[in-house]
Amino acid sequence: MSSTIANAQSVQREWFVIDAEGQTLGRLTTRIATVLRGKHKPTYTPHVDCGDYVIVINADKIVLTGNKLDQKQYYKYSGYMGGLRSWTARQLLETYPERIIEHAVKGMLPKNRLARQMIKKLRVCAGSDHGHDAQNPQPFPSYL
Repeated sequence: MSSTIANAQSVQREWFVIDAEGQTLGRLTTRIATVLRGKHKPTYTPHVDCGDYVIVINADKIVLTGNKLDQKQYYKYSGYMGGLRSWTARQLLETYPERIIEHAVKGMLPKNRLARQMIKKLRVCAGSDHGHDAQNPQPFPSYL
């Protein structure tokens, strides 16, 4: 019995679209991170980027449970003195709703060069128009 090991040439990539309206942030982003890594495929190989593309629409309608809207803080540091900026989740959701999902998914990926390739396959849109109709994205399956 032999195992199949995927390589960059043998990977078949698909496009999935998921509607984030009314979904909880953490539960949604774990499913997205699984698909970006390729762990939903039987040919998953840890050292190869064998994941699929994911398009998230309606990111501005994501749900955060509890008091996270007012208590959760997001930080950005420019590298200069006094360059630390912080926003609450409510402020970020009003101005840049895409960043909340991107930040959560990026935290669930491994911290290496492979993860930097994986995060490039994530497209997040605040509204319902994503502009990737030419790629023929499939609806996100419920079992993933």
